[in-house]
Amino acid sequence: MLGEMKKIVVIGGGITGITSAYYLQKEARKRGLPLSISLIEAAPRLGGKIQTVQRDGFFIERGPDSFFENNESAIRLTEELGLADQLLPSNVETAYVLANDRLHPMPAGLVRGIPTQITSFMKTSLVSIPGKVRAGTDLLLPKPKPGQDQSVGRFFKRHFGAEVVENLIEPLVSGMYGGDINKLSLVSTFPRAYEAEQKHRSLMLGMRKIPYEQGASMTVQGGLEGIVEEAAASLTPGSVLKGTRVEKVERREDGIFTLVLNSGKHIVADSIISTVPHFMLPAMMPQYKFFHDLKEIPSASVASISLAFSEDVIPPELQGTGFVVARNSDFTMTMCTWVHRKWPDAVPKGKALLRCYIGRAGDEAVVDLPDSELERIVLTDLKRIIPLNIAPSFSVVTRWKKAIPQYIIGHQQRLEEMEKHLQKELPGFFVAGSSFKGLSLPDCISQGEEAAEKAWLFCGYDRFRASKEK
Repeated sequence: MLGEMKKIVVIGGGITGITSAYYLQKEARKRGLPLSISLIEAAPRLGGKIQTVQRDGFFIERGPDSFFENNESAIRLTEELGLADQLLPSNVETAYVLANDRLHPMPAGLVRGIPTQITSFMKTSLVSIPGKVRAGTDLLLPKPKPGQDQSVGRFFKRHFGAEVVENLIEPLVSGMYGGDINKLSLVSTFPRAYEAEQKHRSLMLGMRKIPYEQGASMTVQGGLEGIVEEAAASLTPGSVLKGTRVEKVERREDGIFTLVLNSGKHIVADSIISTVPHFMLPAMMPQYKFFHDLKEIPSASVASISLAFSEDVIPPELQGTGFVVARNSDFTMTMCTWVHRKWPDAVPKGKALLRCYIGRAGDEAVVDLPDSELERIVLTDLKRIIPLNIAPSFSVVTRWKKAIPQYIIGHQQRLEEMEKHLQKELPGFFVAGSSFKGLSLPDCISQGEEAAEKAWLFCGYDRFRASKEK
């Protein structure tokens, strides 16, 4: 150790890194401990993909737009930051699936796309009668033996057949992960579904018996960037280095870490929390061959385009918050959120905001098209769904290149192997972030909490108060 004054460095200023730094500093101040916590971010701003644009009275999210109210880590952080009275639930939760060139209301009782209310599922127009009969065989399947990881597509096709997967599950999975269901890992993306199968055979019945109340979608008044701003404002002055990149990390024989910055400056630490994307670790620490396995994790690129209109752009008979798109529909869009329906406070009165998404694994070239071309493509798609005969007041295009890690088959095993090497070869170095144990805002916040506690314990202190309450 460095002596009486101990030091923890957090690399990466997205929500995971901010969470780690926030809880570490708060606890150190509360206990009056001689502990220094620094946060290093390569970009000129904190927050990563959490960005809120304000324009003409609109609040436009460039990254995530919400989190579910049952996610304790996200609720806890907003409460810690004094934002509890600014939490807003979404206005409505119903949505559509665009399949076979028609908008179909999603059946009630879906749990992450898995039908659990048989009556509602039998009434849906999304699936043909033969498709519903095939899906009903889920109730009769024998209990499988515990097995190795498998693809999400294979798993759900076994239970429900190809039609349900194509028209219902795949569009929702694509919206969440931007990935190929025939490559995505079941145990890393749908662990509750695997648990339901092992315990109850049938997913329709099993998902009803495993507690999973996700609750309403939540945001913060004025946009999610408010969380970043409040957390950043609470950090110790001078403890954040923005526009600074960590070029290399080395561990000395005495266990102390040395970080080489792009400025040429060297800093030392007792413990490091890395929250950077997985593909940066092999470049930052090439001397550790086990990080090279992370190169096997692919990443998808996506773009979103937010379009401002008058409120009547969506016909009144369409009551939901938007739609996801099945691959059997010849559309470039993968999803569209009617933001003004979901978050009325995010737009001026009488206005509408449509946020459309483009790009997914295997279909990413479109992301690189010019803004004007993306707008043209999206408007062409929209005109096939709604009677759109006016141009948008303005549009905001956002591109996220190689920004969505793909948890492909074997992801959990790769993480377990990495963790073994970290404990043996790099004690005191902890890894967290969207590349590893969850993409959502709450997943990243939870990982930030967990990593902070690990670093805290490594430095010889007892457990966090917050972690005891989990």
